[in-house]
Amino acid sequence: MSAASGFKTLTENFTVKVRKAENRELNVPLLSPFTIASSRLDSVGNVAIRIELSGGCVGWGEAPILPSVTAEDQLTAMVKSREACELLRELPEMKLGHVLEEIGGILPGHRFASVRAGVEMAMIDAAAKSVGVPLWKLFGGASNTITTDITIPIVSPAEASYLAAKYREEGFKTLKLKVGKNLKADIEVLQAIREVHPTCSFILDANEGYKTEEAVEVLQKLHEMKVTPVLFEQPVHRDNWEGLRHVTRVAKDRFGVSVAADESCRDLTDLKRIIKDDVVDVVNIKLAKSGVLEALVVIELARSSGIELMIGGMVETRLAMGFSGHLAAGIGCFRFIDLDTPLLLAGDPVQGGYKALGAVYEFTDEGGHGGYLH
Repeated sequence: MSAASGFKTLTENFTVKVRKAENRELNVPLLSPFTIASSRLDSVGNVAIRIELSGGCVGWGEAPILPSVTAEDQLTAMVKSREACELLRELPEMKLGHVLEEIGGILPGHRFASVRAGVEMAMIDAAAKSVGVPLWKLFGGASNTITTDITIPIVSPAEASYLAAKYREEGFKTLKLKVGKNLKADIEVLQAIREVHPTCSFILDANEGYKTEEAVEVLQKLHEMKVTPVLFEQPVHRDNWEGLRHVTRVAKDRFGVSVAADESCRDLTDLKRIIKDDVVDVVNIKLAKSGVLEALVVIELARSSGIELMIGGMVETRLAMGFSGHLAAGIGCFRFIDLDTPLLLAGDPVQGGYKALGAVYEFTDEGGHGGYLH
């Protein structure tokens, strides 16, 4: 079964009528500030969407807000998701696929991609619950578990050392390290982590922070330390296509390291350019960058073009991470899984959805993705 065949059948054949649709702010403090090269977040200020169908089944979605990455702020996301909820309540009974088209019409392009993703999630979740099928089965049924990495944001070497030791105890084998603000500090942090977690795999994520030559220098310094990251994510600015291509060539030929596009691969148009110009080896799929429907198209095209896949998130609760996790488990073709952000939150407002056993997430056989807000 192809990744989306069960999902395609559902969209083409299942008829829905929305009884209730509402949105609310989803504010959760973080355990500590989440600092990346392009921004700093002290708490999550997202938007939750709840949709109830005429049969009584309820679906949940989440529109994440990450300054400098998502186009929407929380206020815009609240306004646009309210508009979408109004539209859904007014629609006559129709096929799920047509409802999703209507959502795409009112929330077009990158400008409203995060809200579109949240509303699509809630709609698909409610429909999957109605037919009693868990999302991981709907998206292909490859597996009902995933293993995630965990992120260390930009912190001091001492703090990085503490976190790495803690995550080692908890069973995390892959650490994703935020870099890109200060080359010297980045190297010091890497050394500190290596001392306490010598066997871990590293993903470096620069969030567009380096200049082309700095990105190459990082790889050279790591090589001298006998450290080979498994992935180097978005080393340079999203519009620096030539730089990204150059870093990919050097990383692969000289150091055997794969390079991923994240901010440079926001939608299908970006992916087509990446394929045409042979820019990177890996693309990071995030539902909030393109919405759920377009993400499925991006995944299929990347796979058929020989580009490897990573799945990630903005800074989301288990509502959005649960949906993304179901999708990744069901499709089963993601080499890199970075769905750790619920573990960085100071509280968890979400019930159900999945069990987190250290780095392993196990998804239930309930219909939909099973997560809901108390």
